[in-house]
Parts: sequence; C-alpha cells; structure tokens
Amino acid sequence: MNFVRVCALGELEEDTPKRVELDGTPVALVRTEGEVFAINDICSHANVSLSEGEVDDCAIECWLHGSRFDLRTGKPSGLPATRPVPVYPVQIQGDDVLVSVTQES
Repeated sequence: MNFVRVCALGELEEDTPKRVELDGTPVALVRTEGEVFAINDICSHANVSLSEGEVDDCAIECWLHGSRFDLRTGKPSGLPATRPVPVYPVQIQGDDVLVSVTQES
C-alpha cells in the first residue's frame, strides 16, 4: 500500500469530519473515540459529501437523507443507503496522518 501524508493529527478536531482528496479520491477523515478513520467522502445513496455530516457513535451521517455509515467498515446502518462506501487504511506516524487509497497489485 502507498501511504500518503494528508494532514497533522492536530488538525483533526474530535468528531468533526475533514475532507481531503488523494489521487482524485475524495476522503472524509474523522478523529473519534481515540482513532482516526478514512472513509470515501461520497454517499452511496445520493452523490453528496459525507464530510458535511455529523459524527456519532463511530458513524458518519449523510446530511441530505440521514443515512449512517460505520467508520470502520463503510457499511450503512440505515436507509435509504443500502450500499457501503469504501474505507481506507490509516497510519499515524508522530503527528502525521497517513492514508492509503491504492491497493497493492
């Protein structure tokens, strides 16, 4: 996997999503419950940014229709979304947050 530095850990506020773009992929970064998660920033139900939604109980809620996605798995936990969104591996090195959106061949 190819990890890329996306921000400093100190730039992430607890339970406040931050949108970044990696290799053309929109990613929502979320610092919650002592961990940092990276999830695709586009809702699988309605092509809108998840990073504009709220975070609660290790899930992010789409602001448009209220679908919630587990930050660990990307799986929806309520309608109207029925398809998961991709999640990406995160590494913390010192104060750097690194994310990989590429898969090894």
